[in-house]
Amino acid sequence: MRDATPTFAGALVLTGGGTGGHFFPAMALAEGAQRRWPERPIRFVGARRGIEARELPGSSWPHVLLDVEGFLGRSPLRAAKSAWKLWRATGRLKALWRRERPWAVIGTGGYGAAPALLAARALGIPFFLHESNAAPGALVKLVAPKARRVWCGLEAVRPLLPGADCRVVGTPVRAAFHREFRPADALPPPFRLLVLGGSGGARALNEALLEGAPALLEAAPEWEILHQAGPVEFERLKGHPRHARHDLVPFITRMDEAMEAASLILSRSGASTCAELKAAGRGAVLVPLPTSANDHQRMNALALATEGRAAVVEQGADFPGRLQSALRLLMADGTMRRSLSGTREPNRAVDLCLEDLADYFGARGSASQATTTEMK
Repeated sequence: MRDATPTFAGALVLTGGGTGGHFFPAMALAEGAQRRWPERPIRFVGARRGIEARELPGSSWPHVLLDVEGFLGRSPLRAAKSAWKLWRATGRLKALWRRERPWAVIGTGGYGAAPALLAARALGIPFFLHESNAAPGALVKLVAPKARRVWCGLEAVRPLLPGADCRVVGTPVRAAFHREFRPADALPPPFRLLVLGGSGGARALNEALLEGAPALLEAAPEWEILHQAGPVEFERLKGHPRHARHDLVPFITRMDEAMEAASLILSRSGASTCAELKAAGRGAVLVPLPTSANDHQRMNALALATEGRAAVVEQGADFPGRLQSALRLLMADGTMRRSLSGTREPNRAVDLCLEDLADYFGARGSASQATTTEMK
């Protein structure tokens, strides 16, 4: 743990990270909890790598970043090292939380959430889970039976968590998405294609777009491209020749504004991105990450396509060519783009989760009473 460890007594702990798909729902829930319970301390627990290690140090949120890493795809030796790091981080949290007991823990998945959720389970601290994806991750499957509630982004998750108390609420989006958005069909030229490879970037998507962008933009003179490559990929690609109307950036902070200005979006299909697309009322071409755990990105993309909100282009043979064809068709056909954008869907996931949390503690005394009891 870092030296400047915040106090956890009576706090609501948010934990989840590694990727934006895990971190941004936790951030959305923290923003909502701060509005609902301004007197309640809110703390984050995450990993020293991943998006939370970039976002939390510059924020106002008190936090602890732990030395943990994922298990997926690692050699037996690396997996053993990861298990040891997890055991050590969980033990340190347990020792701290025996002295400074949190009010509750909310986990949104990812390896960075494992120490806090395992410590809460071991100490009998009430914990809640949110699973955004169509297929639950290994950590959620492990701890779900002991969770007070599992909030699900999609109905498809419920049967995959037998023995857990599930409620379908959707996926939380940040406060900036809880507003009216200008309709996509009201945007004047130049039209914008917004390209999102995810918070960490996406090499295959980035390279396919760079290969096809010159021809796309020459064929569509009223279009421009804003392309979030991810910090690492940006450094690799910033010197690559690009069309004059193709802007490459490492990361977009105000994603709500970027989506509102876009007539079409090309993206991976993480659950947070899919939820933000619906909240902003924007259609998309989705390219699922083929190595996503339990193939959840493909399932997310197909769920959005079934709703008529996205076209899906999977990686594989001739991926750049197929992607360019799908984009060229939609960039040329305003009617087809408008049908994908559909109706903006207001997102109530934060309210539903926090109402559930309040109901749970309401049956056991007020928030202030709970804090007083826990701190004794």
